[in-house]
Amino acid sequence: MKFLVDNPVSPLVAEALRSSGHDAVHVLDYGLQAASDTVIFARASQEDRIIITSDTDFGLLAARTGIRKPSIVLFHHSFPHRPSVQARILVKNLARLSTALEQGSLVVLENRRIRIRSLPIIS
Repeated sequence: MKFLVDNPVSPLVAEALRSSGHDAVHVLDYGLQAASDTVIFARASQEDRIIITSDTDFGLLAARTGIRKPSIVLFHHSFPHRPSVQARILVKNLARLSTALEQGSLVVLENRRIRIRSLPIIS
């Protein structure tokens, strides 16, 4: 899978994903650390990358645009903040989440559960 890790998430998460055999870049790698969410969203969509973030605005952006991709993995505020723990839990669960992410989903990783909502989000 291909990932674009957003600025609020440590570059160490991207490194861990690469170490696990995934194509992962951090916004710093593109010089997009100060870019707007819409620019990051567009870049991920253009490259068919899954966004990894702790910024809830991406879910709102996905709902507003009504598109199926890019998929988004959101680290909820209750999710551990240590990058090594985030990476370990994410990598451990990717096989289980792969179909949903490939089809277009918002995946929310919380402290004690994982929620999956298919895109587009229709209210």
